[in-house]
Amino acid sequence: MNAYSNQHKKAVIIGGGPAGLTAALELSKRGFPATVLEADKQVGGIARTVNYKGYLFDIGGHRFFTKWDEVNQIWNEVLGGKFLERPRLSRIYYKKKFFMYPLVPKNALFGLGVLESVRILASYIKARLMPTAKEENLEEWVSNRFGRRLYEIFFKTYTEKVWGVPCTTIRAEWAAQRIKGLSLLTAIRNAILPRKTSNVKTLIDKFQYPERGPGQMWETLTDQLNRNGYPVQMERPVVRIFHQDGRITHVITQGPHGTEEFWGTDFISSMPIRDLVNALHPAPPEHILEAAAKLRYRDFLIISLIVNRKEVAPDNWIYVHDSSVKVGRIQNFKNWSRAMVPDQSKTCLGMEYFVFENDDLWSSPDDKLIDMAKREIVQLGLVRADEIEDGTVVRMQKAYPMYDENWSQHVETIRDYLSENADNLQLVGRNGMHKYNNQDHSMITALYAARNICGADYDLWSVNTEPDYHEEKKEGPPGHRREPAYAEPARV
Repeated sequence: MNAYSNQHKKAVIIGGGPAGLTAALELSKRGFPATVLEADKQVGGIARTVNYKGYLFDIGGHRFFTKWDEVNQIWNEVLGGKFLERPRLSRIYYKKKFFMYPLVPKNALFGLGVLESVRILASYIKARLMPTAKEENLEEWVSNRFGRRLYEIFFKTYTEKVWGVPCTTIRAEWAAQRIKGLSLLTAIRNAILPRKTSNVKTLIDKFQYPERGPGQMWETLTDQLNRNGYPVQMERPVVRIFHQDGRITHVITQGPHGTEEFWGTDFISSMPIRDLVNALHPAPPEHILEAAAKLRYRDFLIISLIVNRKEVAPDNWIYVHDSSVKVGRIQNFKNWSRAMVPDQSKTCLGMEYFVFENDDLWSSPDDKLIDMAKREIVQLGLVRADEIEDGTVVRMQKAYPMYDENWSQHVETIRDYLSENADNLQLVGRNGMHKYNNQDHSMITALYAARNICGADYDLWSVNTEPDYHEEKKEGPPGHRREPAYAEPARV
């Protein structure tokens, strides 16, 4: 399409995270007018970077790794030479010891002891000989691949911290999406065997990272879009989405700028499905509202502590498998990029807590949360109390869509309704599709949504059906062309 054919058209993009901004970028390249509406004061969504007194930190830690060439092209187009290549080091903290993740047999053997290692191996053999026939929940899925004993040691405690529910209530689809292709045998083989074959899969040991955090990517792209006439409007939370005769007509935002209307011919949304359904006007039938109400989310808060010590630990992040503390994961942002810390004699640690909105942790005053994080980091033995100089708290709503019972049926019910009543609306991204994904998947769905607006006909919901694990890489002979990580969306 050329600019002339688009002169009476306009896209309205709800959400200024990786998905929404990618959609706007693609539309700008095709000359299709678009406006991005972001509810917050800052772009990037969960992939933003927070600046506290010059200390920069992520909302969870975001590596830039993808097997999709189009995503790599966007990242490098926007940031160019401002990417760092970082070594990956993540460990599990269990019973006051550190264990390499992914599993290194020698490290696990000496850390757990011979007797425990024998139990793990016996449990694994049992799982291989007598697996659970029908994998319905995460416990069954993981136990079939790692054995029950290793599941209890290295999966159960951390996973239940993240989701706030027993592993038996988390659907197997979540594990299948996040832990694809891995097994205990694979981990051991990759740790001890040389990589000579053309089809060996390993977890990535390096990744790209913006010099000043992931927010640098999305802030840079926002500046570029604004300069090119594709406005990214901040503090515009969408509160009403009007539809008529099977199409969305306009949306209303309500915020510091008052009430504003935004009309369009095409709409892309990355706002949480539950919020989107509740914003529709006229309101959907009761069974659609009920389906939306049953979609659940896990919320998130990070307490960043400024530590007066040059080096605390070599890790990028640490998984805390210790039920005596509430912290689930610890980020060491200086090891992501030294530019994240303005004073190189100090360290910034991000204490991550997985919560439900308005529960006790979420509702606690910031000073009490900071005191708790201080106590827990000292209890874990990583720093001394007198080394902690300062701290801050950031809360993030709806950080993780939950894969609990019947979630997929609820999403399907809503999708069917929207296809009949909002056929010019496309859902993209993590919360827009209620898919717990990585930012590259969010970007790909948005890229194809933008192309659909310009005349393509892709099924966004088939993206990410290719069975490769998000963080695996395939090694092949020199000159071997890598296949994309995800199947191209099917044309419908």
